[in-house]
Amino acid sequence: MPRCCLTLDLKDDPKVIAEYRRYHEEVWPEVVRSLKEAGILDMEIYLWGNRLFMILDTVDGFSFEAKLKADAANPRVCEWEALMANYQQALPGSKPGEKWRMMERVFKL
Repeated sequence: MPRCCLTLDLKDDPKVIAEYRRYHEEVWPEVVRSLKEAGILDMEIYLWGNRLFMILDTVDGFSFEAKLKADAANPRVCEWEALMANYQQALPGSKPGEKWRMMERVFKL
């Protein structure tokens, strides 16, 4: 099962971070359904300070491009992404519009 690890920063404000955490205590059902329909079997997000780390376990053949296309056609997912954008900030060196950045594995036990 393919695994993808991504990172992103939240705005460095305790209130913003607390609100982001609250939203993730009850992710909208339409968003959860879209993740599963895209082939994401499991997802975890970890937080350190204002840095997020996301782990995705996916089906063989999972495609970020296909997921983004499906998301663009789903008004509720678009609404969620617009809401989350209020809390997120691009990592240094990101291109305009880039949010989550793929990480490279450098070690595996």
